[in-house]
Amino acid sequence: PWRVRDRATLIGDAAGYVTKCSGEGIYFAAKSGRMCAQSVVERSEGGTRMITDRDLYDYINKFDAKYGPTYFVLDALQKLFYTSDAARESFVDLCEERYVQQVTFDSYLYKTVQGNNPVGDVQLLGKTLSSLWKKNTSKPAPMRELV
Repeated sequence: PWRVRDRATLIGDAAGYVTKCSGEGIYFAAKSGRMCAQSVVERSEGGTRMITDRDLYDYINKFDAKYGPTYFVLDALQKLFYTSDAARESFVDLCEERYVQQVTFDSYLYKTVQGNNPVGDVQLLGKTLSSLWKKNTSKPAPMRELV
């Protein structure tokens, strides 16, 4: 969607601030609304000056700087793991890893991408590539029959 037009800006779900992997949006809706309001008060000099589109980009730029990396990572995960059955199976395998569980929990808790352990990140990359290779090159397990 458009971001700023005629001294109006979108916030929350209307601005597309829903995380693709989880559909979560309440936190980002509230946060974007608050950030926008703070920018409007600041840029309008406490309501003594009419804001412009350029003033509203102050909020957009701050939101993007703070949460852009989170949306980038979630978009990359969706493109990597939600494209085929083999990729989804790899994702399920990786979710068993304690490091993945910890990074996921911390990322949801703090609303930014966590995982500041370079060794853990490299190990996870290796496991991801290995799992994707295995799942994409092996025959899928046969379907179970319901009795």
